[in-house]
Amino acid sequence: MGFTIEDMLTLTGDQYKISMIAGDHGWSNSISWLLMIEDFTILRHLVGKELAVTTGMGFDSEEKLLNLVQELHTRHAAGLVVNVGFYVAEIPQSVINLCNEVNLPLLIIPWEIYLIDMIKDVSVRIFLQGMTDEQISAAFIRAIGSPDQAASAKQDLLQYFDVDGEFQIILLTIPGLDTMDTVERRRIGYRMELFFENVTHNCSFFYYDSSFVLVCNDLPSDVMNKVLKDFEHRIHVRMPGTEYYIGIGSRIRGLENLNVTYMRARSALNMAITTGKRRLYFDEMGIYRLLSLVPDKALLREMSEDLLRPLINYDKEHDGQYVETLETYLELEGSFRAMADKMFIHRNTLMYRINKIKKLLGTDLSTSEEKMNYQIACLIMHMDV
Repeated sequence: MGFTIEDMLTLTGDQYKISMIAGDHGWSNSISWLLMIEDFTILRHLVGKELAVTTGMGFDSEEKLLNLVQELHTRHAAGLVVNVGFYVAEIPQSVINLCNEVNLPLLIIPWEIYLIDMIKDVSVRIFLQGMTDEQISAAFIRAIGSPDQAASAKQDLLQYFDVDGEFQIILLTIPGLDTMDTVERRRIGYRMELFFENVTHNCSFFYYDSSFVLVCNDLPSDVMNKVLKDFEHRIHVRMPGTEYYIGIGSRIRGLENLNVTYMRARSALNMAITTGKRRLYFDEMGIYRLLSLVPDKALLREMSEDLLRPLINYDKEHDGQYVETLETYLELEGSFRAMADKMFIHRNTLMYRINKIKKLLGTDLSTSEEKMNYQIACLIMHMDV
């Protein structure tokens, strides 16, 4: 997922004597670019994922450094590098504490290091990694959209991923994502990518078909669950009030089956949007797993509406609740006591309704097959078909 803080420390840390002194939880933050910052004016140009670099000339006090960290956190920067030893003799403990609190990586480079050399070196590495990421995303999109091209995609991804290992796709969207212009969508994407804490080179993050896509390779289930939990925590903290939906596909083996986990993640995402749930696993959708993967949505509508039409018409004409009553009756296996508790309606009223419903439908709902057909019809009614 891009050139990260970890990459920077691993590949250039010794050469430029870079040390990370705070914000360890952001070690997996990917960097879009390095940006020299010597005053607050340039901060308005940040779009997210930039690694801010400063000599400290404009931030030579504890208060100014604290304000800088808060601004970088607010604007979703990848981290901060301070050239210590001249304008900033040492980093105040309050600044270290704040970086730890907001998970903003804070790195220091001694004054004797020629800062421009580090900037040029890391910038080239970021650029090259960006080109590689685009190639990786294109190969994944090819495998998702054209399963018959999975073999060629496999060759392109062989050096970066375990192409015969396990894959799982997570889809994420927010309202209006597909209507945003490219710049705004990229800005949102940068922020979302930063929120996937501790996810690095065994994953790829990109935009495709109206959603952000996170492809994970050989990521254990417990790690995946923690990644999602941490993501939701960070989005609540850093983008409060944001409406979002997440669909998680099944774990599959082999890149040639990537389309399977993608389609399942898409089904889970659609159901999450329909039901208003923030996060939904395809594998926990029960019978909806089958129904959501039926390609002929018109057939599903017909199956539901043809069976329930008499009750739908009755509810429209009489402002009734016959469809809901039937659904509850089937769900609770005909227990009028349980129905009364759930619907807050007297048992005698419910018994009358069920008798009327049976007459309208022309069936006494006595066989398992009849009950199953109507229960499936009710389930389809809640789907976006």
